[in-house]
Amino acid sequence: MTRAVDSLPDEFRTKLENIDVVVEEWPTQYQLAKTRLKRGQTLLGLYEGVPLTKRGRHYGLVPPDKITIFQKPIEAKCSHDTEITAEIQRVVRHEIAHHFGIGDARLRQIERDKA
Repeated sequence: MTRAVDSLPDEFRTKLENIDVVVEEWPTQYQLAKTRLKRGQTLLGLYEGVPLTKRGRHYGLVPPDKITIFQKPIEAKCSHDTEITAEIQRVVRHEIAHHFGIGDARLRQIERDKA
């Protein structure tokens, strides 16, 4: 996971403000309930916080935003270590995009455009 953050371009990495990135084995029931997963979808990562685009000039003295990467769902999805590493990098980038204010619909569009 550290490699995934370190591999970000400097222009993004230097703007990661007041954010913790952690690994948990599984999402909690509370985390699952906060998402709008469709049947059959799996939660691989989660951004919890105030995106940079929503922070006003009075933003301060607040707990860090949190990106959680869920180890067991990622391992279950992947076949080997190389695939796990690539998936972690993808999930970290996805959740960091939320930190920058990019929503899921726009992220899906970006992924479609890349394909």
